[in-house]
Amino acid sequence: MMWLKNNPIAVIFIAGISIFLFQLNVIPVTIMEARNFITAREMITEGNWLLTTMNELPRYEKPPLPSWITAIFGWIFGFENIAGLRLPTMLMAIFLGYIGYIFSLQLLNNKGHALINALILLSSFYIIVITIEAPWDIYTHGFMLTGIYFLYHFFKLPENKWKNSLLAAIFIGLSFMSKGPVSLYGLLLPFLLAYGFVFKYKGFRVNKKFFPLVAMLVLAGIIGLWWFLYVRLADPNAFLAITKKETANWSSYNVRPFYYYWSFFIQSGIWTIPALISLIYPYLKDRVSDKKSYLFTFLWTIFSVILLSIIPEKKARYLVPVLIPLALNTGFYMEYVISNFKSSFVRKEKIPVYFHFGLIGLIDIAFPFVAYFILKDGLGDFWGYYTLSSVVLFTIGILLFLQLRKKQLFTCFMLTIALVATIKTLALPLSGAMEKNSHYNSISQLNSNMLQEGVPTFCFGEIAPEMIWDYGTAIPVLKGEEEIIIPAGKKFGVLVIPVEENEFKRIFDPEYRLTLKTVYDLNYNADPGTKGHKNRLISNLYIVEKR
Repeated sequence: MMWLKNNPIAVIFIAGISIFLFQLNVIPVTIMEARNFITAREMITEGNWLLTTMNELPRYEKPPLPSWITAIFGWIFGFENIAGLRLPTMLMAIFLGYIGYIFSLQLLNNKGHALINALILLSSFYIIVITIEAPWDIYTHGFMLTGIYFLYHFFKLPENKWKNSLLAAIFIGLSFMSKGPVSLYGLLLPFLLAYGFVFKYKGFRVNKKFFPLVAMLVLAGIIGLWWFLYVRLADPNAFLAITKKETANWSSYNVRPFYYYWSFFIQSGIWTIPALISLIYPYLKDRVSDKKSYLFTFLWTIFSVILLSIIPEKKARYLVPVLIPLALNTGFYMEYVISNFKSSFVRKEKIPVYFHFGLIGLIDIAFPFVAYFILKDGLGDFWGYYTLSSVVLFTIGILLFLQLRKKQLFTCFMLTIALVATIKTLALPLSGAMEKNSHYNSISQLNSNMLQEGVPTFCFGEIAPEMIWDYGTAIPVLKGEEEIIIPAGKKFGVLVIPVEENEFKRIFDPEYRLTLKTVYDLNYNADPGTKGHKNRLISNLYIVEKR
């Protein structure tokens, strides 16, 4: 354990690699991934680097920086290589953990405490999930935390003011170029409020740092806004239509009550109990090693939740910026537990600690039995992963109880990180043993088959991004938002989503013969008619022939 404490950066990268760089092909491409991968693919195939597209239609909802990065990796590894496309996002997640460490080190001047913070950040549930569910978020928040790191230096230190201001500007601008103002509002603004409340900007003198401050604002604005200005001038009608729609969504789409986010600490996953206790400020404020810094991370977390709660549109993944200061805040409680559990803890204080680590240990020990009960019918090709994951997790569970009995809390903490890494590296592939959709039908071969037959393919309605991605290239759209196009040929194929089927038949039936050739179903684990089956992942292929 001494090696772990003495080599924090190595530990962070080992943990990051274990959690993020294995089994990148296992999880199917999600809807947000599909959108982003399509945009990146069309940068390479169609040259749409600035006027970005999805299915060759304007897609200006998101800035292009992460798509540029993904396009480069796609060009290197190939767009059929999902692991290669996901790699830069995973590297960005590891980078986030590293920045969390060096920022914590600057704030606390304690390597052990900074290591705890970084590992909590890397292993928080939604930090891991967001790399797949909405991968562009990790870029905007990773770049923003880096910008905040240099901004913290700019505010606090008298030296290197130009270096810190310009580096802060670059990374804040890159954050904006990754997902617009999302992190500016959800991470930077709460930081500025918390910093002002706790540290009152001591050491920051406007008269001495005025020009670097102005340069920071100007440079951040140029880097963050130039693409939006370019698109506004190059394609104004599409840009304004998309902007209007996106703005309307803030107040009319996925509207949730103000208190919707106030179970936010649950999104930290395995750290839910410590995260909740770390938010009990009256209890912890006199126990932590640095009272002022604890108040800072506490307020940074609370301000972030409040600001996000004000916005009517709410989704679970929008809470990701909260998890960054929450990880630092949770670190104060874990550092207190690890340092004082043997000496100054009273009996009542020990209960949540025993409950937290005991629950994790029980989950580990129960894993082989629960996994077998759920997956036994599908384990045929997965016995190796089942055996390895069961042995490792069962062993971690036993060790957790032994170390907890010895009150070796740092060892228990590191075993928890090992648990998360084991789930990702050895247990995640067991998702392939789950019951499959017997009607699953990939669309990946359709394009080549139809080309061989000399029959062009179109789509009617807004086809699912996963379908377009699986198809392998753009699919011309017959029914757009404002017009319906009738192909000139006598025979062609049309992919029709179920909700558009009646409209499709109404338009084509009088003059064309419609033959349902096949049904494409990209639902992996849910049969038609079951709860998890999504109609949007269905497309019916009709062969349309002029009568």
